[in-house]
Amino acid sequence: MSAAPIATAAATRVRVEARALSHRFGARLALEPQSFVLEGGIVAVTGPNGSGKTTLLRILAGLLRPGAGAVSVSIDGLDLPAAARRLRVGLVTPELSFYEALTLEENLVFAAEARGLPNPHRAAGAAIERSGLAARAGDRVSALSSGLRQRARLAFASLGDPPLLLLDEPGSHLDEDARAGLEVWIRAAAHAGLVLLATNDEREWRIAERRIQLRGRDLGHTA
Repeated sequence: MSAAPIATAAATRVRVEARALSHRFGARLALEPQSFVLEGGIVAVTGPNGSGKTTLLRILAGLLRPGAGAVSVSIDGLDLPAAARRLRVGLVTPELSFYEALTLEENLVFAAEARGLPNPHRAAGAAIERSGLAARAGDRVSALSSGLRQRARLAFASLGDPPLLLLDEPGSHLDEDARAGLEVWIRAAAHAGLVLLATNDEREWRIAERRIQLRGRDLGHTA
């Protein structure tokens, strides 16, 4: 991400509520019951591998139906069903991939079109600029390093300035300059909405105003 100051949209009221939310993959408990209410700012989700950090973010994004309990996401008082969240939620996961034969810009324009953004080319250009990738916009994704791919994932999440950002290990593969830019972006986005960081990296969770600690199976109850 670029370390330059980032302009953001006007603040949006974001509310995320979980009520005894949990999930299983077959017989395996993937997420212990969670209950919380989040309203703006930066929230870190931490815990050991397998404790359910990614599972929680996927449920909040509407990509995974919870096994038990309930979750609600509202924007400016309007409840968003799971199917509608892709238009208002920016998600970064290590599994996010791109079309290798297309350029970075082509990938982001395609993603902006899929989200139904009013001006896909402008949205893609803004995301590329924000991520400090303007010089690589015409490069095929297959030519990008792991660090540049991660910045491309962050650009993808920022398309259209969504008021809710769900970032799973956002600093993965980033150098120090890119990490500095990432922090600037996260802080600016938090002023305009809500950011959740799934991470065990102290450089990331230390900037959070609140922390949800997942203990994992047989490791006790959530904090």
